[in-house]
Amino acid sequence: MNKFEELFSAYPFSMSNEQVKQAAAELLKAHKAENNNRKVWEQCLNQIDLTTLSVDDTRAKVTKMATCVNEFPQHFPHLKNVAAICVYPAMVETVKQTLTANVGIAAVAGGFPASQTFLEVKIAEAALAVKEGATEIDIVLPVGKFLEERYEEVADEISEIKAAIGKAHLKVILETGALQTAENIYRASILAMASGADFIKTSTGKIAVNATPEASYVMCCAIRDWKNKTGQKVCFKPAGGVSTTDEAVDHYTIVKELLGQDWLNNESFRFGASRLANNLLTSIEGETVKYF
Repeated sequence: MNKFEELFSAYPFSMSNEQVKQAAAELLKAHKAENNNRKVWEQCLNQIDLTTLSVDDTRAKVTKMATCVNEFPQHFPHLKNVAAICVYPAMVETVKQTLTANVGIAAVAGGFPASQTFLEVKIAEAALAVKEGATEIDIVLPVGKFLEERYEEVADEISEIKAAIGKAHLKVILETGALQTAENIYRASILAMASGADFIKTSTGKIAVNATPEASYVMCCAIRDWKNKTGQKVCFKPAGGVSTTDEAVDHYTIVKELLGQDWLNNESFRFGASRLANNLLTSIEGETVKYF
């Protein structure tokens, strides 16, 4: 038995896709209503990585977003700001030059969104993004290698990028919609955490199936099991397709029930989103808000 067989045998997972779907649905039916309120909406807003990852991103567009974050307390003094701004590596310098608010600067790196480039390029891109000012790096698990069970290569890639970015937090995107089975999502979660991930994240938002309650359920089970066995707390980020207040409350409820109160803050639980912020503001304020 090699070390990865030993790792996965230490963290068995036997639920089928259908069983996960049923378990997530039952959890939400039992607990969602108690979380669908203004206090939770405000908390979710404070957990957003405000994101722009478009082919037509410009310095002007990114500057405008960072300025909105800077000025947020003036317009909404009763609310906490977002947690971070997330951009492509080439836009980190623009955010750094503009940002005055006390929020993080996150950058996707490592050949985002497909992770189909040379490891040396991935390491260099992540390190350069940190040098430009990023405090958080979001990389994509090499899904093809994972599906071929090339676990050693996957683990080495994550750990080498982690070493290259120093004190910056590393978020590993599993691209759960491409992993196909609940067991694969669980195993990818365990492998990422064992390789040094500070966060595990659902999706890039660049494929057809992104963050789902089922994916969040499985990943939170993995985080819970990892914490119980190792004592290490790994954080969680649903991203891609989480755009409505209702969807945010789904993921919040799953995190609350499976992981508990210690994760209900913006250091341990984030949403990767672009449209969600305005939709949460609309729910909170009781009128249409198009601030961001």
